[in-house]
Amino acid sequence: MTAIAIIPARYDSSRFPGKPLELIGGKPLIQHVFENTSTAKMISEVIVATDDDRIYDKVLSFGGKAVITSSDHPSGTDRIAFVAKNLDCDIIVNVQGDEPLIRGEQIDDVVNLLSDKRASMGTLIKRIDRSDEVFDPNVVKAVCDKEGFALYFSRSTVPYYRDEFKDITVSQLGEGAQGLDLSGLNIFKHIGIYSYRRNVLLDLTKIPQSELESAERLEQLRALENGYRIKAKETVHETIGVDTPEDIERVEKWLNISS
Repeated sequence: MTAIAIIPARYDSSRFPGKPLELIGGKPLIQHVFENTSTAKMISEVIVATDDDRIYDKVLSFGGKAVITSSDHPSGTDRIAFVAKNLDCDIIVNVQGDEPLIRGEQIDDVVNLLSDKRASMGTLIKRIDRSDEVFDPNVVKAVCDKEGFALYFSRSTVPYYRDEFKDITVSQLGEGAQGLDLSGLNIFKHIGIYSYRRNVLLDLTKIPQSELESAERLEQLRALENGYRIKAKETVHETIGVDTPEDIERVEKWLNISS
C-alpha cells in the first residue's frame, strides 16, 4: 500500500490567527509537524495543504512541499481531498497541522490499520488518565468494539460509569472532578489523526453533513453514519493540539521535559 501524508494548515484560525507560523523553540509550528511526520516509515511523501502564501513560502523555505488550496474549503478534510484527487496512492493520512508532538510511529500505526480490509479509515485512541479530561467536552471520547472498530465518538463522557460517577456534583464537574479515581475505568480519548483509503476520502466529501456530525461537531461521525468502518489503535504517546497561545507554552514545556 502506498501512503501519502497531507497536513492541512489554515492561517485564519478563529481562536489563533497565524497559528501555523507561531514559533515553538525557535521553529514554526508547521515545521515541527512536517518534520515529525516525515519520520514515518510508511509514508512516501508529505504535503502541506494551505490557503495562505505565507505558510506556503515558509514550508518551501525549510525544504518541504506545499500546495495552495482554496480558502473556501469548509473543513480540513475537504482541503486534503482537494489535494488527494490529484495523487496516485492507496492511502491518504490526514495529520492535523496543530499537532507538533505527532510521532512517525503513530502515522505508521494508522497506515497499518488499513491492512484490515474491513476498515475504511484508521485512527488512534489513548486511555484517559486525568480526571479533568473525562468531563471536558473539548476532549473527544471514543468507544470501540472488541476488534477495535469505533462504535461512536462524542464530546460527552462515554461510556458513562453510572455507579462510579453518581456522587459527582455539578460544582465538581466544573472543577474537572479532581481526584476522581480512574483505575479500572476504560475511557479513551480520540487522537485526531486519520488514515483513509483514497476513494473513501473522496467519497466522504461528496456526502452532506450528517445529523450526528452536526450535533457533536465531529466530522468522523459522517463516516460512521454512512456505514464506513473506522478502526482504532491505542497509543501510549501523548499529543498536545495547539488551539490557543497558551498551548504553545504547554508544548514548549513538554519538549523541555522530554529533551
